[in-house]
Amino acid sequence: MVNTVPAVVIAAPASGSGKTTLATGLIGALAAAGSRVAPFKVGPDYIDPGYHGLAAGRPGRNLDPVLVGADRVVPLYNHGARGCDIAVVEGVMGLFDGRIDSSVSGPAAEGSTAHVAALLGAPVILVVDARGHSQSLAATLHGFATYDSSVRLGGVILNRVGSERHEEVLRDAAARVGLPVLGALPRMVELAVPSRHLGLIPAVEHGAAALDAVDAMTKLVAAHVDLSAVVRMANASAAGPAWDPAEAIGTAATGSPIVALAGGPAFTFGYAEHRELLEAAGAQVVAFDPLRDSLPPETAGVVLPGGFPEEHAPALSSNEPLLEEIRRLADRGAPIHAECAGLLYLARSLDGHTMAGVVAADAFFGPTLTLGYRDAVAVRDSVLWAAGERVRGHEFHRTKLHPCAVDESLDSLKAHGSAWGWRAGSRSSQEGFVGRGVHASYLHTHPAGNPGAIARFVAACAGG
Repeated sequence: MVNTVPAVVIAAPASGSGKTTLATGLIGALAAAGSRVAPFKVGPDYIDPGYHGLAAGRPGRNLDPVLVGADRVVPLYNHGARGCDIAVVEGVMGLFDGRIDSSVSGPAAEGSTAHVAALLGAPVILVVDARGHSQSLAATLHGFATYDSSVRLGGVILNRVGSERHEEVLRDAAARVGLPVLGALPRMVELAVPSRHLGLIPAVEHGAAALDAVDAMTKLVAAHVDLSAVVRMANASAAGPAWDPAEAIGTAATGSPIVALAGGPAFTFGYAEHRELLEAAGAQVVAFDPLRDSLPPETAGVVLPGGFPEEHAPALSSNEPLLEEIRRLADRGAPIHAECAGLLYLARSLDGHTMAGVVAADAFFGPTLTLGYRDAVAVRDSVLWAAGERVRGHEFHRTKLHPCAVDESLDSLKAHGSAWGWRAGSRSSQEGFVGRGVHASYLHTHPAGNPGAIARFVAACAGG
Protein backbone atom coordinates (compact mmCIF):
# COMPACT_ATOMS: atom_id res chain seq x y z
CA MET A 1 0.00 0.00 0.00
CA VAL A 2 1.06 3.59 -0.58
CA ASN A 3 -0.06 6.81 1.02
CA THR A 4 -2.43 8.43 -1.45
CA VAL A 5 -1.41 11.94 -2.48
CA PRO A 6 -4.18 14.51 -1.81
CA ALA A 7 -6.00 15.83 -4.85
CA VAL A 8 -8.54 18.32 -6.09
CA VAL A 9 -10.67 17.73 -9.18
CA ILE A 10 -11.42 20.71 -11.42
CA ALA A 11 -14.85 20.32 -13.01
CA ALA A 12 -17.52 22.48 -14.63
CA PRO A 13 -21.23 22.45 -15.45
CA ALA A 14 -20.40 22.28 -19.17
CA SER A 15 -17.57 22.43 -21.69
CA GLY A 16 -16.18 25.88 -22.40
CA SER A 17 -16.36 27.06 -18.80
CA GLY A 18 -12.60 27.50 -18.43
CA LYS A 19 -11.46 24.22 -16.85
CA THR A 20 -8.18 24.07 -18.76
CA THR A 21 -7.25 27.66 -17.90
CA LEU A 22 -8.06 27.09 -14.23
CA ALA A 23 -6.43 23.68 -13.97
CA THR A 24 -3.27 24.69 -15.81
CA GLY A 25 -3.00 27.94 -13.87
CA LEU A 26 -3.60 26.15 -10.58
CA ILE A 27 -0.91 23.58 -11.36
CA GLY A 28 1.52 26.36 -12.24
CA ALA A 29 0.65 28.51 -9.22
CA LEU A 30 1.01 25.62 -6.77
CA ALA A 31 4.32 24.63 -8.37
CA ALA A 32 5.57 28.22 -8.20
CA ALA A 33 4.65 28.26 -4.50
CA GLY A 34 6.94 25.28 -3.92
CA SER A 35 4.61 22.28 -4.19
CA ARG A 36 5.43 19.19 -6.25
CA VAL A 37 2.27 18.92 -8.34
CA ALA A 38 1.03 15.83 -10.19
CA PRO A 39 -1.15 16.82 -13.18
CA PHE A 40 -3.94 14.59 -14.50
CA LYS A 41 -6.69 14.82 -17.10
CA VAL A 42 -9.92 12.81 -17.12
CA GLY A 43 -10.65 11.02 -20.38
CA PRO A 44 -8.70 10.33 -23.57
CA ASP A 45 -7.54 13.93 -24.17
CA TYR A 46 -3.93 14.24 -25.36
CA ILE A 47 -3.66 18.02 -25.66
CA ASP A 48 -4.51 19.44 -22.22
CA PRO A 49 -1.90 17.21 -20.50
CA GLY A 50 0.79 18.92 -22.59
CA TYR A 51 -0.07 22.27 -21.01
CA HIS A 52 -0.35 20.64 -17.59
CA GLY A 53 3.12 19.19 -18.05
CA LEU A 54 4.60 22.59 -18.88
CA ALA A 55 3.02 24.04 -15.74
CA ALA A 56 4.08 21.19 -13.45
CA GLY A 57 7.50 20.35 -14.86
CA ARG A 58 6.53 16.67 -15.06
CA PRO A 59 4.41 14.63 -17.50
CA GLY A 60 0.69 15.15 -17.58
CA ARG A 61 -1.23 11.87 -17.35
CA ASN A 62 -4.75 10.63 -18.09
CA LEU A 63 -7.31 8.86 -15.91
CA ASP A 64 -9.88 7.13 -18.10
CA PRO A 65 -12.01 4.35 -16.58
CA VAL A 66 -13.45 3.51 -20.00
CA LEU A 67 -10.09 2.76 -21.60
CA VAL A 68 -8.20 1.23 -18.67
CA GLY A 69 -10.99 -0.06 -16.43
CA ALA A 70 -12.20 1.51 -13.19
CA ASP A 71 -9.98 -0.82 -11.14
CA ARG A 72 -6.81 0.71 -12.66
CA VAL A 73 -7.67 4.36 -12.02
CA VAL A 74 -6.40 4.55 -8.44
CA PRO A 75 -3.21 2.52 -9.15
CA LEU A 76 -2.43 4.75 -12.17
CA TYR A 77 -3.11 7.82 -10.05
CA ASN A 78 -0.75 6.60 -7.33
CA HIS A 79 1.89 5.81 -9.95
CA GLY A 80 1.68 9.27 -11.52
CA ALA A 81 1.47 11.13 -8.20
CA ARG A 82 4.36 9.30 -6.54
CA GLY A 83 6.70 11.74 -4.79
CA CYS A 84 4.31 14.70 -5.12
CA ASP A 85 2.62 16.90 -2.52
CA ILE A 86 -0.69 17.43 -4.31
CA ALA A 87 -2.45 16.43 -7.51
CA VAL A 88 -4.70 18.54 -9.75
CA VAL A 89 -7.12 16.53 -11.88
CA GLU A 90 -8.80 18.39 -14.75
CA GLY A 91 -12.20 17.00 -15.67
CA VAL A 92 -13.82 16.43 -19.05
CA MET A 93 -16.95 18.15 -20.42
CA GLY A 94 -19.58 18.72 -17.72
CA LEU A 95 -19.15 17.13 -14.30
CA PHE A 96 -21.55 14.22 -14.93
CA ASP A 97 -20.97 13.83 -18.70
CA GLY A 98 -19.38 10.64 -19.95
CA ARG A 99 -19.97 7.56 -22.02
CA ILE A 100 -23.61 6.90 -22.77
CA ASP A 101 -24.07 3.25 -21.83
CA SER A 102 -27.39 1.76 -20.79
CA SER A 103 -25.59 -0.95 -18.81
CA VAL A 104 -24.04 1.61 -16.44
CA SER A 105 -26.25 2.55 -13.49
CA GLY A 106 -26.02 5.57 -11.21
CA PRO A 107 -26.17 9.35 -11.75
CA ALA A 108 -22.62 9.73 -13.12
CA ALA A 109 -21.86 8.39 -16.58
CA GLU A 110 -18.97 5.98 -17.08
CA GLY A 111 -15.70 7.86 -17.55
CA SER A 112 -17.16 11.15 -16.36
CA THR A 113 -15.35 13.56 -14.07
CA ALA A 114 -17.76 12.59 -11.30
CA HIS A 115 -16.91 8.91 -11.83
CA VAL A 116 -13.18 9.57 -11.45
CA ALA A 117 -13.65 11.91 -8.48
CA ALA A 118 -15.66 9.22 -6.70
CA LEU A 119 -13.04 6.56 -7.45
CA LEU A 120 -10.32 8.80 -5.99
CA GLY A 121 -12.41 10.06 -3.11
CA ALA A 122 -11.30 13.59 -4.02
CA PRO A 123 -13.26 16.85 -3.67
CA VAL A 124 -14.55 18.67 -6.73
CA ILE A 125 -14.01 22.36 -7.35
CA LEU A 126 -16.64 23.60 -9.80
CA VAL A 127 -15.54 26.24 -12.32
CA VAL A 128 -18.53 28.33 -13.35
CA ASP A 129 -18.57 30.65 -16.35
CA ALA A 130 -20.10 33.66 -14.63
CA ARG A 131 -21.29 35.39 -17.79
CA GLY A 132 -25.08 35.59 -17.65
CA HIS A 133 -25.26 34.32 -14.06
CA SER A 134 -26.75 36.22 -11.13
CA GLN A 135 -28.77 35.04 -8.10
CA SER A 136 -29.95 31.94 -9.98
CA LEU A 137 -26.43 30.58 -9.64
CA ALA A 138 -27.58 29.28 -6.24
CA ALA A 139 -30.00 26.87 -7.92
CA THR A 140 -27.33 25.64 -10.34
CA LEU A 141 -24.88 25.00 -7.50
CA HIS A 142 -27.54 23.31 -5.37
CA GLY A 143 -28.29 20.92 -8.22
CA PHE A 144 -24.66 19.99 -8.79
CA ALA A 145 -24.01 19.60 -5.05
CA THR A 146 -26.94 17.25 -4.46
CA TYR A 147 -27.29 15.30 -7.72
CA ASP A 148 -24.87 12.49 -6.80
CA SER A 149 -24.11 11.65 -3.17
CA SER A 150 -20.85 9.90 -4.13
CA VAL A 151 -19.39 13.21 -5.33
CA ARG A 152 -18.31 15.86 -2.83
CA LEU A 153 -18.53 19.39 -4.19
CA GLY A 154 -16.02 21.29 -2.08
CA GLY A 155 -16.10 24.79 -3.53
CA VAL A 156 -16.55 27.08 -6.50
CA ILE A 157 -14.29 29.20 -8.68
CA LEU A 158 -16.04 31.97 -10.57
CA ASN A 159 -14.63 32.56 -14.05
CA ARG A 160 -15.09 35.55 -16.38
CA VAL A 161 -16.59 37.81 -13.70
CA GLY A 162 -17.71 41.15 -15.11
CA SER A 163 -17.31 43.54 -12.15
CA GLU A 164 -16.90 43.82 -8.39
CA ARG A 165 -20.69 44.08 -7.97
CA HIS A 166 -21.18 40.99 -10.15
CA GLU A 167 -18.75 39.09 -7.94
CA GLU A 168 -20.62 40.13 -4.77
CA VAL A 169 -23.92 38.83 -6.14
CA LEU A 170 -22.37 35.52 -7.16
CA ARG A 171 -20.62 35.05 -3.81
CA ASP A 172 -23.93 35.64 -2.03
CA ALA A 173 -25.59 33.02 -4.27
CA ALA A 174 -22.89 30.46 -3.44
CA ALA A 175 -23.17 31.22 0.27
CA ARG A 176 -26.90 30.40 0.18
CA VAL A 177 -26.10 26.78 -0.64
CA GLY A 178 -23.10 26.59 1.70
CA LEU A 179 -20.37 26.45 -0.92
CA PRO A 180 -17.19 28.51 -0.44
CA VAL A 181 -15.96 30.62 -3.34
CA LEU A 182 -12.25 29.86 -3.71
CA GLY A 183 -11.56 32.45 -6.35
CA ALA A 184 -13.03 34.88 -8.87
CA LEU A 185 -11.30 35.49 -12.17
CA PRO A 186 -12.03 38.54 -14.33
CA ARG A 187 -12.68 38.32 -18.04
CA MET A 188 -9.28 37.98 -19.74
CA VAL A 189 -9.78 37.26 -23.44
CA GLU A 190 -6.06 37.66 -24.10
CA LEU A 191 -5.48 34.32 -22.36
CA ALA A 192 -7.11 32.39 -25.19
CA VAL A 193 -4.82 29.67 -26.55
CA PRO A 194 -5.08 29.09 -30.34
CA SER A 195 -7.17 26.08 -31.31
CA ARG A 196 -7.94 24.05 -34.40
CA HIS A 197 -10.36 21.35 -35.49
CA LEU A 198 -9.67 18.92 -32.62
CA GLY A 199 -9.26 21.46 -29.80
CA LEU A 200 -6.25 23.43 -28.55
CA ILE A 201 -3.04 23.41 -30.55
CA PRO A 202 -0.66 21.01 -28.74
CA ALA A 203 1.90 22.73 -26.53
CA VAL A 204 4.83 21.20 -28.42
CA GLU A 205 3.58 22.84 -31.64
CA HIS A 206 2.78 26.16 -30.00
CA GLY A 207 6.36 26.48 -28.72
CA ALA A 208 7.24 29.68 -26.88
CA ALA A 209 3.65 30.89 -27.14
CA ALA A 210 2.55 27.84 -25.11
CA LEU A 211 5.04 28.74 -22.38
CA ASP A 212 3.76 32.32 -22.40
CA ALA A 213 0.16 31.10 -22.16
CA VAL A 214 0.97 28.81 -19.23
CA ASP A 215 2.80 31.64 -17.50
CA ALA A 216 -0.20 33.94 -17.97
CA MET A 217 -2.61 31.28 -16.62
CA THR A 218 -0.33 30.74 -13.63
CA LYS A 219 -0.19 34.43 -12.78
CA LEU A 220 -3.94 34.86 -13.21
CA VAL A 221 -4.78 31.99 -10.86
CA ALA A 222 -2.13 33.00 -8.31
CA ALA A 223 -3.64 36.49 -8.18
CA HIS A 224 -7.31 35.51 -7.96
CA VAL A 225 -7.56 32.06 -6.30
CA ASP A 226 -7.03 31.25 -2.61
CA LEU A 227 -4.29 28.64 -3.00
CA SER A 228 -4.15 27.93 0.74
CA ALA A 229 -7.84 27.08 0.77
CA VAL A 230 -7.38 24.76 -2.22
CA VAL A 231 -4.52 22.95 -0.46
CA ARG A 232 -6.53 22.58 2.74
CA MET A 233 -9.43 21.12 0.77
CA ALA A 234 -7.33 18.58 -1.15
CA ASN A 235 -7.92 14.97 -0.20
CA ALA A 236 -7.98 11.49 -1.72
CA SER A 237 -9.38 8.64 0.33
CA ALA A 238 -9.00 5.72 -2.10
CA ALA A 239 -5.69 4.28 -0.94
CA GLY A 240 -4.14 1.35 -2.79
CA PRO A 241 -1.00 0.10 -4.51
CA ALA A 242 0.68 2.05 -7.29
CA TRP A 243 0.57 0.71 -10.82
CA ASP A 244 3.89 -0.86 -11.83
CA PRO A 245 4.76 -1.19 -15.55
CA ALA A 246 7.16 -4.09 -14.90
CA GLU A 247 4.49 -5.96 -12.95
CA ALA A 248 1.94 -5.25 -15.69
CA ILE A 249 4.29 -6.67 -18.35
CA GLY A 250 5.53 -9.72 -16.50
CA THR A 251 8.44 -11.34 -18.36
CA ALA A 252 10.42 -8.93 -20.54
CA ALA A 253 11.84 -9.79 -23.94
CA THR A 254 15.59 -10.32 -24.23
CA GLY A 255 18.03 -8.54 -26.47
CA SER A 256 16.90 -4.93 -25.86
CA PRO A 257 15.42 -4.35 -29.34
CA ILE A 258 15.42 -0.72 -30.46
CA VAL A 259 11.89 0.66 -30.81
CA ALA A 260 11.70 4.02 -32.59
CA LEU A 261 8.92 6.18 -31.09
CA ALA A 262 7.72 9.04 -33.31
CA GLY A 263 7.29 12.44 -31.70
CA GLY A 264 7.73 16.09 -32.59
CA PRO A 265 5.00 18.50 -33.72
CA ALA A 266 3.19 16.02 -36.01
CA PHE A 267 2.93 13.12 -33.52
CA THR A 268 1.92 14.56 -30.16
CA PHE A 269 -0.83 12.16 -29.05
CA GLY A 270 0.56 9.66 -26.61
CA TYR A 271 0.35 8.41 -23.04
CA ALA A 272 3.33 8.53 -20.67
CA GLU A 273 2.64 4.91 -19.72
CA HIS A 274 3.30 3.76 -23.30
CA ARG A 275 7.02 4.41 -23.16
CA GLU A 276 7.20 3.02 -19.62
CA LEU A 277 5.58 -0.22 -20.75
CA LEU A 278 7.75 -0.52 -23.85
CA GLU A 279 10.85 -0.20 -21.66
CA ALA A 280 9.46 -2.60 -19.05
CA ALA A 281 8.86 -5.11 -21.87
CA GLY A 282 12.56 -4.99 -22.73
CA ALA A 283 12.72 -2.37 -25.49
CA GLN A 284 15.28 0.36 -25.85
CA VAL A 285 13.04 3.28 -26.80
CA VAL A 286 14.51 6.02 -29.00
CA ALA A 287 12.42 9.07 -29.90
CA PHE A 288 12.59 10.57 -33.39
CA ASP A 289 10.85 13.40 -35.26
CA PRO A 290 9.50 12.30 -38.67
CA LEU A 291 9.62 15.92 -39.87
CA ARG A 292 13.42 15.87 -39.96
CA ASP A 293 15.01 12.70 -38.56
CA SER A 294 15.95 9.28 -39.85
CA LEU A 295 15.28 6.08 -37.95
CA PRO A 296 17.80 5.18 -35.24
CA PRO A 297 20.43 2.64 -36.31
CA GLU A 298 19.35 -1.00 -35.91
CA THR A 299 15.67 -0.09 -35.44
CA ALA A 300 13.69 -3.29 -34.83
CA GLY A 301 10.22 -1.76 -34.62
CA VAL A 302 8.41 1.56 -34.97
CA VAL A 303 5.58 3.21 -33.03
CA LEU A 304 3.71 6.00 -34.85
CA PRO A 305 1.21 7.56 -32.41
CA GLY A 306 -1.57 10.06 -33.05
CA GLY A 307 -1.25 13.75 -33.76
CA PHE A 308 -1.80 16.29 -36.51
CA PRO A 309 0.04 15.06 -39.63
CA GLU A 310 -2.45 16.94 -41.83
CA GLU A 311 -0.94 20.19 -40.48
CA HIS A 312 2.56 19.06 -41.47
CA ALA A 313 1.96 16.99 -44.60
CA PRO A 314 4.39 18.88 -46.89
CA ALA A 315 7.25 18.58 -44.39
CA LEU A 316 6.51 14.90 -43.70
CA SER A 317 6.43 14.22 -47.43
CA SER A 318 9.72 16.03 -48.00
CA ASN A 319 11.59 13.73 -45.61
CA GLU A 320 11.92 11.10 -48.33
CA PRO A 321 14.82 9.16 -46.73
CA LEU A 322 12.65 8.37 -43.69
CA LEU A 323 9.67 7.37 -45.83
CA GLU A 324 11.90 4.95 -47.70
CA GLU A 325 13.23 3.51 -44.42
CA ILE A 326 9.67 2.92 -43.24
CA ARG A 327 8.81 1.22 -46.52
CA ARG A 328 11.79 -1.10 -46.24
CA LEU A 329 10.94 -1.99 -42.65
CA ALA A 330 7.36 -2.79 -43.61
CA ASP A 331 8.48 -4.79 -46.64
CA ARG A 332 10.60 -7.09 -44.49
CA GLY A 333 7.81 -7.54 -41.91
CA ALA A 334 9.24 -5.48 -39.05
CA PRO A 335 6.68 -4.58 -36.32
CA ILE A 336 5.03 -1.19 -36.94
CA HIS A 337 2.28 0.09 -34.63
CA ALA A 338 0.42 3.09 -36.08
CA GLU A 339 -2.53 4.90 -34.47
CA CYS A 340 -4.54 7.57 -36.30
CA ALA A 341 -1.79 10.00 -37.36
CA GLY A 342 0.46 6.98 -37.80
CA LEU A 343 -2.15 5.39 -40.04
CA LEU A 344 -2.23 8.52 -42.22
CA TYR A 345 1.56 8.55 -42.39
CA LEU A 346 1.55 4.95 -43.65
CA ALA A 347 -1.03 5.76 -46.36
CA ARG A 348 -0.04 6.31 -49.98
CA SER A 349 -0.83 10.02 -49.72
CA LEU A 350 -2.26 12.64 -47.33
CA ASP A 351 -4.12 15.51 -48.96
CA GLY A 352 -2.14 14.87 -52.14
CA HIS A 353 1.27 14.72 -50.43
CA THR A 354 3.22 11.48 -50.79
CA MET A 355 3.45 9.38 -47.64
CA ALA A 356 5.00 5.97 -46.94
CA GLY A 357 2.67 3.93 -49.17
CA VAL A 358 2.52 1.01 -46.76
CA VAL A 359 -1.27 1.12 -46.39
CA ALA A 360 -3.36 0.79 -49.55
CA ALA A 361 -5.31 4.05 -49.14
CA ASP A 362 -5.19 7.77 -49.76
CA ALA A 363 -6.10 10.06 -46.84
CA PHE A 364 -8.01 13.32 -47.02
CA PHE A 365 -8.96 15.94 -44.45
CA GLY A 366 -12.73 16.41 -44.31
CA PRO A 367 -15.51 18.39 -42.65
CA THR A 368 -16.91 15.61 -40.46
CA LEU A 369 -15.61 14.80 -37.00
CA THR A 370 -15.50 11.11 -36.06
CA LEU A 371 -15.52 10.93 -32.27
CA GLY A 372 -16.33 8.38 -29.61
CA TYR A 373 -15.44 5.30 -27.62
CA ARG A 374 -15.50 1.95 -29.38
CA ASP A 375 -15.84 -1.60 -28.07
CA ALA A 376 -13.68 -3.31 -30.67
CA VAL A 377 -12.63 -6.87 -31.42
CA ALA A 378 -9.42 -7.79 -33.24
CA VAL A 379 -10.39 -9.24 -36.63
CA ARG A 380 -7.12 -11.13 -37.16
CA ASP A 381 -3.79 -11.87 -35.51
CA SER A 382 -1.23 -9.06 -35.47
CA VAL A 383 1.95 -8.00 -33.71
CA LEU A 384 -0.26 -6.51 -30.96
CA TRP A 385 -3.42 -8.58 -30.58
CA ALA A 386 -4.64 -12.07 -31.24
CA ALA A 387 -7.78 -12.50 -33.32
CA GLY A 388 -10.87 -12.26 -31.13
CA GLU A 389 -9.33 -10.12 -28.38
CA ARG A 390 -11.66 -7.38 -27.16
CA VAL A 391 -10.39 -3.84 -26.66
CA ARG A 392 -11.88 -0.51 -25.69
CA GLY A 393 -10.57 2.37 -27.76
CA HIS A 394 -11.37 5.91 -28.86
CA GLU A 395 -11.67 7.57 -32.27
CA PHE A 396 -10.95 11.28 -32.76
CA HIS A 397 -10.28 12.53 -36.30
CA ARG A 398 -11.55 14.52 -39.29
CA THR A 399 -9.82 12.56 -42.01
CA LYS A 400 -11.12 9.82 -44.28
CA LEU A 401 -9.35 7.01 -46.14
CA HIS A 402 -10.07 6.13 -49.78
CA PRO A 403 -8.86 2.65 -50.77
CA CYS A 404 -6.39 2.43 -53.63
CA ALA A 405 -4.34 -0.18 -55.44
CA VAL A 406 -1.16 -1.26 -53.66
CA ASP A 407 2.08 -0.17 -55.31
CA GLU A 408 3.74 -3.16 -56.92
CA SER A 409 6.95 -2.41 -54.97
CA LEU A 410 5.00 -3.39 -51.86
CA ASP A 411 3.37 -6.45 -53.37
CA SER A 412 4.02 -8.42 -50.18
CA LEU A 413 1.57 -6.18 -48.32
CA LYS A 414 -1.45 -7.00 -50.48
CA ALA A 415 -2.62 -9.29 -47.68
CA HIS A 416 -3.60 -6.26 -45.60
CA GLY A 417 -6.99 -6.80 -43.94
CA SER A 418 -9.05 -4.98 -41.36
CA ALA A 419 -7.65 -4.55 -37.86
CA TRP A 420 -10.88 -4.01 -35.89
CA GLY A 421 -14.56 -4.74 -35.99
CA TRP A 422 -17.29 -3.14 -33.87
CA ARG A 423 -20.97 -2.31 -33.82
CA ALA A 424 -22.53 1.15 -33.57
CA GLY A 425 -26.23 0.62 -32.93
CA SER A 426 -27.49 -1.67 -35.65
CA ARG A 427 -24.54 -0.93 -37.93
CA SER A 428 -21.34 -2.99 -37.92
CA SER A 429 -18.00 -1.59 -39.04
CA GLN A 430 -14.51 -2.78 -39.80
CA GLU A 431 -11.53 -0.46 -39.72
CA GLY A 432 -7.76 -0.36 -39.96
CA PHE A 433 -5.14 -2.53 -41.63
CA VAL A 434 -3.12 -5.56 -40.56
CA GLY A 435 -0.45 -7.12 -42.72
CA ARG A 436 2.71 -8.96 -41.73
CA GLY A 437 4.27 -6.71 -39.06
CA VAL A 438 1.97 -3.72 -39.58
CA HIS A 439 -0.96 -2.79 -37.34
CA ALA A 440 -2.45 0.54 -38.48
CA SER A 441 -5.78 1.95 -37.30
CA TYR A 442 -7.71 5.07 -36.38
CA LEU A 443 -8.42 3.54 -32.97
CA HIS A 444 -6.52 5.00 -30.02
CA THR A 445 -5.97 2.54 -27.18
CA HIS A 446 -4.46 3.13 -23.74
CA PRO A 447 -1.36 0.94 -23.20
CA ALA A 448 -2.01 0.61 -19.45
CA GLY A 449 -5.31 -1.04 -20.30
CA ASN A 450 -3.60 -3.41 -22.74
CA PRO A 451 -0.13 -4.28 -21.39
CA GLY A 452 -0.23 -7.70 -23.08
CA ALA A 453 -0.33 -6.00 -26.48
CA ILE A 454 2.81 -4.02 -25.64
CA ALA A 455 4.62 -7.17 -24.45
CA ARG A 456 3.59 -8.97 -27.65
CA PHE A 457 4.84 -6.05 -29.79
CA VAL A 458 8.25 -5.89 -28.10
CA ALA A 459 8.61 -9.67 -28.29
CA ALA A 460 8.00 -9.42 -32.04
CA CYS A 461 10.65 -6.69 -32.24
CA ALA A 462 13.05 -9.01 -30.44
CA GLY A 463 12.28 -11.77 -32.93
CA GLY A 464 10.16 -13.78 -30.50
